[in-house]
Amino acid sequence: MVPMALLAACAAGPDFKRPDAPVAIGYTAKPLLPKTASTDTPHGGAQSFVASKQIPSDWWSLFQSPQLNALIERAFRANPDIEAAQAALRSAQQSVIAQQGFFYPTVGVSYSPSRNKLAGNNGGSSPGLQGNGTLIQTYSNPNPGPGLKNNGPAYYNFHVAQLTVGYVPDVFGLQRRRVESAKAQQQMQQMRLQATYITLASNVVAAALQEASVRAQLAAVDRVIANNRENLDIMRQQLTMGYIAEIDVAAQEAALAQAEQALPPLRKQLEQTRDLIRALAGNTPDQDVPETFELADLHLPEELPLSLPSRLVEQRPDVRIAEAQLHDASAQYGVAIANRLPQFSIQAAMGGMASSPDWMFRAGGGFFSVIGNVAQTIFDGGTLRAQSRGAEQALIQAGAQYRSTVIAALQNVADTLHSIESDADALKAAAAFEQASKKVLELTRRQYELGFVGYQYLLIAEQNYQLSSISLVQAQTARLGDTAALYQALGGGWWNTDNEAATVLTSPANSAQGVNAS
Repeated sequence: MVPMALLAACAAGPDFKRPDAPVAIGYTAKPLLPKTASTDTPHGGAQSFVASKQIPSDWWSLFQSPQLNALIERAFRANPDIEAAQAALRSAQQSVIAQQGFFYPTVGVSYSPSRNKLAGNNGGSSPGLQGNGTLIQTYSNPNPGPGLKNNGPAYYNFHVAQLTVGYVPDVFGLQRRRVESAKAQQQMQQMRLQATYITLASNVVAAALQEASVRAQLAAVDRVIANNRENLDIMRQQLTMGYIAEIDVAAQEAALAQAEQALPPLRKQLEQTRDLIRALAGNTPDQDVPETFELADLHLPEELPLSLPSRLVEQRPDVRIAEAQLHDASAQYGVAIANRLPQFSIQAAMGGMASSPDWMFRAGGGFFSVIGNVAQTIFDGGTLRAQSRGAEQALIQAGAQYRSTVIAALQNVADTLHSIESDADALKAAAAFEQASKKVLELTRRQYELGFVGYQYLLIAEQNYQLSSISLVQAQTARLGDTAALYQALGGGWWNTDNEAATVLTSPANSAQGVNAS
């Protein structure tokens, strides 16, 4: 018993060890500026990175938009991707329970009544004398007459009831590695559920920002069209008075038509964005949602979190999924090794049999058996060895994929940080361009009305103002989108949630971490 206990204390294959945290202490080669650039325009405030700031699980609420909060809550309730991810997690949990069942003996009961005819030529297999005195046996006629058979059959009823017990000792940890693999797959599904929540929220935010941007661009184009119509009215009056030539009026009409051409693509984009929002909310295209979005209704968060790279691997669902896949590969390697070792099993049965049910467990009816078995594959054409080597390479592959996922995650955060800095500068430039273009347009219009400049100068000023208005809207949208992208890149704050539907069994500690972004 002592050697068996010692064997049971170990499991074949390597014990899983969590990969070491990244050695990186920041995300950028050069230190980040304390604050981004700012400008006096909507969504133009400076943003600073606060290492100790936590990411709330409902990070989208930081945009201070009740419409956005309501839409995401509706999407969480109705989007089928969430339902599918939840079902996948429940399935994985049941797989763990099912695999853990192999640690216990298998116990079964059976009852088999039968009506039998035993051939006379098989007399040696007759049940014989029963406990109740009944003799079940074929017979032989030593002097058969004409047409008679020499051996006679036996007709009888027979009842068998038994309790069976089977047990497979986990001597080399085969079942433990399988349970370990099932738990790793459960962790994968837990993180995939979190990733589904984060991705859905991010997609809703992106769609809301897209709608707000398109609406703002439509408003900008409407202003440009209104300016062009105003100019056209003035020019028609000037044509009537003989101050300008008809070709100038025709040119302005062409400019108006060109400005109006921008409306249909934007309207199409708006409707397609609304279709996307309906789909994300779990609706069909004919089922609208009440929420609509304008840039003016969204707030730009001024303090942004920035976790250490060592914390990022705890927070990012994709990294946690890659870690669980590595854990699963490690366990599967242990399974492959254990399959090459001797297999032990114990089978036991106890019951009774008789020609009538009431005599099955009385005198002469009881039986039992206990069978132990040790099996070792000696030759299989190299199958088990190849499977073991394949599992080893799969473990190496999973390790490389984990490292690749970590590098991609760090790059994702770095790219987002660069975007936040760059787009803050871009918004500042866009705001300056828009203000300057607006002022130039106003001055040029006055000079044109007074006859100091020609129409071409006015047309150029209008085109510049149109471009600057669109650029300003796009720059404002980019800043809001960059902020949402940073929350997603840092893991989405799922570990700070108290939402039971989104809670996972393993989560990193909630301690605040500092960061040097250099």
